[in-house]
Amino acid sequence: MESVLAVVAVVGALAAAVVAVVRLRARRRVATTMQRATYDVLHTAALAADPLRGGLTTGSAQKAVRHLRTLVGAVGLTIADRDRCLAFDGRGSHHSEQLVGAARRAIQTNRSVILAASDLPCDRVDCAVRGAVVAPLAPPDGRAAATLVAVADDQPAPGLVQATLEAARWAGSQLALAELESSRERLARAEVRALRAQISPHFIYNALTAIASFVRTDPERARELILEFAEFTRYSFRAHGEFTTLAEELRSIDRYLTIERARFGDRLQVRLQIAPEVLPVGLPFLCLQPLVENAVRHGLSRKPGVGMVSIEARDAGAECHITVEDDGVGMDPLVFTPDRPESDDGQHVGLYNVDERLRSVFGDHFGLVVETAPGAGTKVNMRIPKFHPQVRA
Repeated sequence: MESVLAVVAVVGALAAAVVAVVRLRARRRVATTMQRATYDVLHTAALAADPLRGGLTTGSAQKAVRHLRTLVGAVGLTIADRDRCLAFDGRGSHHSEQLVGAARRAIQTNRSVILAASDLPCDRVDCAVRGAVVAPLAPPDGRAAATLVAVADDQPAPGLVQATLEAARWAGSQLALAELESSRERLARAEVRALRAQISPHFIYNALTAIASFVRTDPERARELILEFAEFTRYSFRAHGEFTTLAEELRSIDRYLTIERARFGDRLQVRLQIAPEVLPVGLPFLCLQPLVENAVRHGLSRKPGVGMVSIEARDAGAECHITVEDDGVGMDPLVFTPDRPESDDGQHVGLYNVDERLRSVFGDHFGLVVETAPGAGTKVNMRIPKFHPQVRA
C-alpha cells in the first residue's frame, strides 16, 4: 500500500512539474501573432528608413526599394523620378519606360496615378503586369521629386492603392528629414563662416598693429606674436570638421589672449581654472572663442584700469560646465531678448550664433545663459554633454 502511495505521489509531482513548465513557457513566449506582425512591419520600415535618411540617390533607392516592396506587398516596386527608375525590385522592370512616363505625370500634378492593363501594353506572352499605382514621394506640404510605383498582377485593388499611398507618404517624410538634416549642416557651416568673418576684420587689424609696435623695440617678441597669430588664424579658418575638443579650443584661445595682452599690457588679466577630465570633451567648432572675444572687446576694452577675464571648465558628471566671465562694463540685458537679436552697432552676434549652434546640436536646454547688467560685468554659462552621438571631434 505504501509503495502504491509513493508511486502516486511521484506521478503527482511529475504532473505538477509538467504543468509548471508549460505555464512558465507560456509566460516566456516572446510575442503574440499580432505583436510579431507589428514588429516585422516596424523592423522593415526601419531598414527602409536608414538609406532614405541619407537623401534620395540611386544608391539609397536600391537599398530601400526591397524593404518598401515588402511593406506595400506588391509583386514589383520601383522608385522613379522624371527621367528614370532609380531602383527596381520584383517583377515588371520591362515596363520601366511606361512607369517613368506615369511618374512624370504624378510629379507634375503632385497626385497619384492608377494604371490599368490597357495603360501598360506589352508584347511579352508571359508578362504578369496588369496595373500599377504611382504615388508621389512628397514631403508634408511640399512638392515631389520622385514617385513610388507599385506593380500589380491584377487590376490594382483598394488595399494596394492605400498601402502604396501610405508608404509613399511615409517615405516622403523620411526624405524631408534628410533634407532638413542637410539644411542644418549647411546652416552650421554658414554660421561658422559668419563667425570667421566677424573675427577677421577687427582682430586681424588690431593684432597686426600690436605686432608692428614691437618690430623695432622688441623683434623677438614680434616674432613670437607673429607665430601665435599664424597658429590662431590657421585654427580659426580651418576647412574641416564641425566639431573640436575643449583642449583645442582652449589652445586657440590662449593664442588669442597672448596677442590681446600684447595690446592691453597689464590692463588685461586672465584667470584659468580647467578640470583635466573635461579637456577631451567635444563641442562645436569656434564655440568658446566668441565668448572670450566678447569679454575682451565689449567688457574690458571699454573699462578704465585693469580688467579680469575668467575661464572655468568644471566636471559635472555627465556634463561639462563652462563659464566665461569678465568684470568689465557689462551691458543691457534687454540686448538678449528674442526681438532684439543684436545691439544697434552689430555687437553680440557671436553670442547668438553660439547659442543657436549649441541648441541645434544638443537641444534647447543646452543654450547659453547670460548674466549681465550695466556696470556689473558679464558672465556667460555653457553646458556641454560629455558624450553626444552627433559630436565627433
